[in-house]
Amino acid sequence: MERFIIDGGVPLRGTVTPSGNKNSALPILAASLLTDQPLTVHNVPRIRDVEDMLALLASLGVEITELTQHDLVLRARDVSTTELDRELCERIRASILLAGPMLARAGVVKLPPPGGDVIGRRRIDTHLAALKALGAEVDVRSGFEIRAPQLRGTEIFLDEASVTGTENALMAAALAKGTTVLRNAASEPHVQELAYCLNGMGARISGIGSNTLTVEGVDRLSGAEMEIGPDHIEVGSFIGLAAMTHGELLIKNAAPEHLPMVFIAFERLGVQCQVVGSAQNGETASVHATGSMGYLRSLRGGDVLVPAGQSLRIESDIHNAVPKIDDGPWPAFPSDLMSIALTAATQCEGTILMHEKMFEGRMFFVDKLINMGARIVLCDPHRAVVVGPSRLHGERLESPDIRAGMALLLAALTADGRSIINNIRQIDRGYERIEEKLQALGARIERVKV
Repeated sequence: MERFIIDGGVPLRGTVTPSGNKNSALPILAASLLTDQPLTVHNVPRIRDVEDMLALLASLGVEITELTQHDLVLRARDVSTTELDRELCERIRASILLAGPMLARAGVVKLPPPGGDVIGRRRIDTHLAALKALGAEVDVRSGFEIRAPQLRGTEIFLDEASVTGTENALMAAALAKGTTVLRNAASEPHVQELAYCLNGMGARISGIGSNTLTVEGVDRLSGAEMEIGPDHIEVGSFIGLAAMTHGELLIKNAAPEHLPMVFIAFERLGVQCQVVGSAQNGETASVHATGSMGYLRSLRGGDVLVPAGQSLRIESDIHNAVPKIDDGPWPAFPSDLMSIALTAATQCEGTILMHEKMFEGRMFFVDKLINMGARIVLCDPHRAVVVGPSRLHGERLESPDIRAGMALLLAALTADGRSIINNIRQIDRGYERIEEKLQALGARIERVKV
């Protein structure tokens, strides 16, 4: 067991580069099962969830070669078993992503219940319904045993825009006989990256980036080489960090085309960002809630600057009404950034309603912020009212899940005095070498063994 010891109150300044998108890496690594040819993946984040996924793949017979720490070659020449390791599956929610590719490759998979963050009910009914529509039979008496000697394309309307449900359906449909039309599909950047990866392997997927995906099934997929893009959740975390500590950060290779709603939400907190440069030009543009898309289209591949001297004043709605930040399926504000935005709001002048619509357990870390001095009213499992600014003080904390853990880390870096965060393995599941990145920005943080 390890913990973080943080002495807060230091403005963070400098340049930081986000790691590869965890939520892209996990399904793309799973997609290696769809072919017996090598899949080369660059910019793989070496975080706990990825290591667990690699261990799961290795247990199925996938050969994994490290070209560098972040560049891997995976080859599934043979699938040695169709039963997934229960202990490894209990560690990560993403174990469910092996259902689609295993079904397409071997016609059967025995999947124990997936683990992951305890942030509320996380149903897998959408996954199973999509696989059933493609011709699978599901036995749920002991875990999930899914069989489909032949997958057949069909029209599927997902009952919710599930990210991993969409990804499972895409991977299964890629090798199904006939055409699959997937409606109410998720369209997050990581879903798009998986679709582009599958097309690079020989799949025929159209409609990428929309909520209707068409998959023309092919007989086989080949190897491919692809690079995982930056993690927009980590970018959003660093935006909140810069604002809360009154520092200035340049976030390199931030993929601003994925951030319009993130910019809008932080602007509501009085935090202005600038998109800086791109492969095409050297512009610097302020990003505002209206008119920002033109900048984003011309600045793909650019960096994001969070300048010092932010107002940190919550912008009221018309007639001085209390504003809100709420989340939803892409392109709405990401649920994974709700904990970060709520914590940043504690340092902003004014009142705001935070409405977490997707997970009934996401808000349950706010008691820890209240203990640090934040003024927050938890109205119900989905809504909290934040009144700021509050002067935070150091506390002994526990990281309950990945995103709440990062939010508490931001609070500790802002607070007066020393904080200790236990159970940091949760933070390690989603953020790579986070203390080293923070130290390079001037943070006083140390990882110590318990």
